[in-house]
Amino acid sequence: MALRINTNVAALNSHRQLLGTENAMNKSMQKLSSGFRINTAGDDASGLVQANGLRAEVRILKVEAQTTLQTRADLAIQEGDANTIENILERMAELSAKGTSGETTAEWDALAGEIDAIAAAGGASVQGLTAATLGVASYTAVSSTVETAIDTVGGTLGDIGAEMNRLDFTYANQQTKIENLSASESAIRDVDMAEEMVNFTKNQILLQAGTAMLAQANMSSQVVLSLLG
Repeated sequence: MALRINTNVAALNSHRQLLGTENAMNKSMQKLSSGFRINTAGDDASGLVQANGLRAEVRILKVEAQTTLQTRADLAIQEGDANTIENILERMAELSAKGTSGETTAEWDALAGEIDAIAAAGGASVQGLTAATLGVASYTAVSSTVETAIDTVGGTLGDIGAEMNRLDFTYANQQTKIENLSASESAIRDVDMAEEMVNFTKNQILLQAGTAMLAQANMSSQVVLSLLG
């Protein structure tokens, strides 16, 4: 057995192994504390690029989904406006059946003015439903004209409903995409906590064993002292 004291190869080897184990354990601790498998580009460069791309897609989809909700909310307001105009037209139909009088004419004019006010404040779908375009601007309108106006508003309500249904499908599809893309990102970026805990425990044991072996390697050089005694 060769005994050397200037270069303790066994101790150097044990120290190198110990440093590697400590580094691996620190990485496991980082992953367990953050919940991410990828914390730095060095952990998985290509995976990080892919995960970031998926995250960007999710963020864009979330903005688009919010826009869809806002658009649908606007349509709901327009639906309410159109329903109000239809109710006004139904009242006009009642007035037209009463015959001409100062009282009915005054109410008719007030109702026509309210239709114009609603149309002016409403969206693209409602703005065209003015008293003039509906043919009910004055009391001279006959009952058939009022019925036609009601049908026109009904068609607008149908268009609004169809668009709302389309947006519901759009929003549902956006949510499905967000869920699937988020799952894909998670599979790349997130750490399997159970698996990483196994790695951490293994490295803990190796660290303790490596520390003990380094101590033994350092002690072996002291055997030389027995030769000098």
